[in-house]
Amino acid sequence: MEKNGFKMFCPVESYSGEVILLGHGSGGTLTAKLLNDYVFSAFGNEFLDKKHDGAIFQANGRMAFSTDSYVVSPIFFPGGNIGDLAVNGTINDLAMCGAMPKYLSLSFILEEGLPIEEFTCVIQSIRQAAIEAGVSIITGDTKVVEKGKGDRIFINTSGLGEVHPAADIDVNRIKTGDRIIINGNIASHGISVMSLREGLEFETSIVSDTTNLNYLIFDLLEAFGSDVKLLRDPTRGGVSSVLNEIAGQLQTEILIDQRSLPIAEEVESACEMLGLDPLYIANEGLFICFIAEPSAEAALEFIRRDPKGKNAALIGRVGGAVGKGRVVMESRIGGKRIINSLPGEQLPRIC
Repeated sequence: MEKNGFKMFCPVESYSGEVILLGHGSGGTLTAKLLNDYVFSAFGNEFLDKKHDGAIFQANGRMAFSTDSYVVSPIFFPGGNIGDLAVNGTINDLAMCGAMPKYLSLSFILEEGLPIEEFTCVIQSIRQAAIEAGVSIITGDTKVVEKGKGDRIFINTSGLGEVHPAADIDVNRIKTGDRIIINGNIASHGISVMSLREGLEFETSIVSDTTNLNYLIFDLLEAFGSDVKLLRDPTRGGVSSVLNEIAGQLQTEILIDQRSLPIAEEVESACEMLGLDPLYIANEGLFICFIAEPSAEAALEFIRRDPKGKNAALIGRVGGAVGKGRVVMESRIGGKRIINSLPGEQLPRIC
């Protein structure tokens, strides 16, 4: 068929059931089949079943909203995959606001050629992570790009949650003497992803720490209320980036003790072998808590009673050097050094 001197054609693609096709992002029958067979069947509820572009729901009190996109490579790694990472990441962003997550949106950018088997595995991981976190996926979107224009699958999740009545999370509430708690071993996620990406083999298996933190944070707020000054999750850029950002905001000194930093022996060995500093490596199941000094020890023991906090440690405190927005670490041998922020990432695309 020709029109105005141009050859016209309609590229109707056949659906083999084996891989993602460009037609799956067209909004037509292949899109409907993809969503009905895999997405709606996995997450069906009264909101999503309307199959609308958005969701309408009742909300009362203080609410928190967050959104994030996930481009991790490879999409499957020891301890998780891009699917549960996307759910847990947004869940934890809301938890850091002192909120209990309730609803998520879910959007995919899929690359032509992605095996349906891999997409199904990611979907099921998302479903399981959402169930474990107690959230409903109530809206979303799917696009497909040509082969070579993406990297298998990218995911965006946005979340809404109710803020705990006792939560008063604000960096400006931090005072000199406040203590700093981290709930577990650092750097496991980044090293897990990098070891697989680079084809490295270690004597022991290093797995990602990706998990939801909302229930642990809720219980912490129930027990210690406004003594919890600030909550942050040290994902990209690791512990160092979070602490440097806070020190810069406060224009005060943050002091940490290297001997107190929890890190698995195999992760520390891998970092030494690769010349990486674990303070700059991403985590996905950790939070940093600034808490009033009188409650610090009790809060530490409280967190350790939860399986997701069994390796928790007091790692430092807010110092008194006002006007010096910096992080200072005391080493194992007693020396001190300034921990700066990196200009870039040691490990790109790890979340």
